[in-house]
Amino acid sequence: MTQDRKRFTNELTAHLDWFAERGRKVRFWWRDDDAIEPTPALNRLLELANRHGVDVALAVIPKTATEALAKRLSAAPHALVLQHGFQHRNFQRKDLGEKAAELGSRRVPDELMAQLAEGKTRLEELFGDKFIPAMVPPWNRIDPEISRRLPGLGLPGLSSFTWHNFPRAHQIQSHIDILKWKKQVRFIGWTSARLRFDLQLTRRRNTGPEPLGILSHHLVHDEGCFEFLEVFLDIAAHHEGAEWPNAKSLFAGTGGPL
Repeated sequence: MTQDRKRFTNELTAHLDWFAERGRKVRFWWRDDDAIEPTPALNRLLELANRHGVDVALAVIPKTATEALAKRLSAAPHALVLQHGFQHRNFQRKDLGEKAAELGSRRVPDELMAQLAEGKTRLEELFGDKFIPAMVPPWNRIDPEISRRLPGLGLPGLSSFTWHNFPRAHQIQSHIDILKWKKQVRFIGWTSARLRFDLQLTRRRNTGPEPLGILSHHLVHDEGCFEFLEVFLDIAAHHEGAEWPNAKSLFAGTGGPL
């Protein structure tokens, strides 16, 4: 075990010990983006979730999701499905310096709502009661007008990426992305992981029970990502200072106020 990995495990355990000693628990949840079909990487992810008994909420792209994925997830007791936009296509103006978004300011809201409704119907048909009516915006960006219209489509849930604590009961954020995206996509490294967890867990000593969201993207994982998930879950999925609420209950707002 490297020194950086050992320091991560020691500090994570110390944080969770602090909560356990006070009769408190850190609530965790896990989101993984961009699923469309079964792959060896997805199988590894599902095996981890099953072995450690924690839910993984897969953000599935409706337009390209396959029957094969639905069949695979039907045999995965801890896999649930969120809606990942409609086609994961960028509509913003890169030449004007705009950041990528499918649900951004360049869309005609009525046209986009029709697509998202079509996507929701497709996911319901494919995945049945594994589908959670919650939107995960591609690139984690969504225009406020689009966000306001989602409940009208029967999509009250929303999940993006930020460390801010939102008051909306059905908005369940992800906070720690285990991938470094610039230059070469790879695991963020044990030092970065340690610092990010330290920030989030320190905040939760003094704030409410907002679930701490882990974000992964199985299709581009290197071995470092899978090693991290194994090490992290070995501790956090079994510690008395941690709990992993059912993902459906989180988006239903039954996991406590955010």
